[in-house]
Amino acid sequence: MPFLPIRLSPGVDLRRSLEALPTSQGTDSAFVEAGMGSLVQASLRYADALDASILTGPLEIVNLSGSLSAGGAHLHMSVADATGRVIGGHLGYGSTVRTTAEVLLALLPHGTLTREHDAATGFRELVVRPPKPS
Repeated sequence: MPFLPIRLSPGVDLRRSLEALPTSQGTDSAFVEAGMGSLVQASLRYADALDASILTGPLEIVNLSGSLSAGGAHLHMSVADATGRVIGGHLGYGSTVRTTAEVLLALLPHGTLTREHDAATGFRELVVRPPKPS
């Protein structure tokens, strides 16, 4: 599983940029292993909430992880504000990079991650498809 370190520049939407990365590397699936950086604002959906909340910064990304696939992204992020208060949740659209975002992706060159409805949870959950035989 190859690793890909990347840097995202000021002004980009963190989630949209991450979602675009696997296909630009010739795969449709990847895991976000680590991430840090700073944000102008963060869009986070808290546990069991229907909608995301917007936090205004400056904010520091203290943790970023998740999975990326053609079937959807599942990303969690924790951010700290200027007082050191930390809050986290599901990463939403509208999280804007302030100075940098440094992210390490683990690319899945074979096999595929997808999301399918799970009757037990009621949500679209991760399904791992093995590589097709050659």
